[in-house]
Amino acid sequence: MLTEEIEKLALSLPGTEENAHFGTRDFRVGKRIFMTLPEAGRAVFKFTPDQQRMLLEMEPGVCAAVPGGWGDRGWTSFYFVEADEGLVRQSMETAWRNVAPKNLVKKNGGGH
Repeated sequence: MLTEEIEKLALSLPGTEENAHFGTRDFRVGKRIFMTLPEAGRAVFKFTPDQQRMLLEMEPGVCAAVPGGWGDRGWTSFYFVEADEGLVRQSMETAWRNVAPKNLVKKNGGGH
C-alpha cells in the first residue's frame, strides 16, 4: 500500500481531518489523533494495549510497539507497504473507533 492510499483511506473515515504536530502529519477525529505518518512506509495507530498485544502476536512482521511510554499506552508502528490492504483498513478503522466520539461511531455502524 502506498502513502497516498493510506492517506485517502484515513480521510474517508467520518469526521477525519489531517493536521500535524511536532512536524509529523497526523489524522484525527475531533481533536484526538488516531494515526500519524512519521516516515515513509510507517504509520502509527492508536490502539488499546490489548489490541496492540493481539496485533503484535498475529502480525509480528508488520507491527511493533512504539518505544517507551507511548507504546505502553497502545501506540503501534504499522509498516504498511507490504501489509495486506484488508489488515491496514481494519487496523485503521479500529484506531479511528478508539478515539471517535461515541455518537459518530454508532452512526457509522461500528461498536466495540
